[in-house]
Amino acid sequence: MSKYELALVVSTRIEDDAKEAVLEKVKALIEKAGGTITNIDDWGKKRMAYEVQKMKEGYYYFIQFEAEPEAPAALEANLRITESVIRYLIVKQDAE
Repeated sequence: MSKYELALVVSTRIEDDAKEAVLEKVKALIEKAGGTITNIDDWGKKRMAYEVQKMKEGYYYFIQFEAEPEAPAALEANLRITESVIRYLIVKQDAE
């Protein structure tokens, strides 16, 4: 299993319970792909460097997880079609 980090930016136009539902959906997708979540950092609402979809702010989450090498591709496919996810990036962490 490899270690990965998912940077996730969620729209500020949704309600708090919908924001939590998106986070729960992402957690479920990771676990469905056979991964285990090791840490979740909630950075809250932050100003973005540039405007995306006419939004200047977003809710930032950084999720660290361990999974098989094919899991990030499956996760990206689902994040790409999730409407309230503005941006995402999955990076593989170096072995320490």
